[in-house]
Amino acid sequence: MPARDDITRLLVEWKEGDANAAAALTPLVYEELRRLAARYLRDERAAATLQPTALVHELYLRLVSNDLPDWESRAHFIGVAAHRMRQILVDYARERRAQKRGGDVEKVTLNEMLCFAPQRSADILALDEALSALAGFDDRKARVIELRYFGGLTVDETARSLGVSTGTIVRDQRVAEAWLRHHLSGGAVD
Repeated sequence: MPARDDITRLLVEWKEGDANAAAALTPLVYEELRRLAARYLRDERAAATLQPTALVHELYLRLVSNDLPDWESRAHFIGVAAHRMRQILVDYARERRAQKRGGDVEKVTLNEMLCFAPQRSADILALDEALSALAGFDDRKARVIELRYFGGLTVDETARSLGVSTGTIVRDQRVAEAWLRHHLSGGAVD
């Protein structure tokens, strides 16, 4: 893996419009993004039609067709990529659910959801709705879950990305997991 500073420099140059930086960045982050995509799709029924490579390519198309954020670091890039991959999977799940004419949604435990080995499109939708509800309650805690589980960032990387201490990340993650577990189990959330 190249130096994180090299990736950050290329991200900044890409944001500034340097097409060569985007071309140089792609091979440096492609395998990491593909591993992240594979983790999302592991045990997913859709994996027969949606492969990690296709997910990464869809991510790339969405990244280059939108306004790019002001990249702060490699961790920030992975966090944005993880969030966008989640959006792609949610869109895909909604499309599949619509094709099934709104079949029943099965409830799953938080542990099943947080291991991110989604088994049904409904699981992805339920988790997305729960994370959106958590973000409305406490955006930072939702970002912690997204960066840690979807982005695969370490506690240290998450802390740097969000500008807080590692202790705060550990506490936020514990509270967010409990909140999501309660929400996904159908409990009332205050």
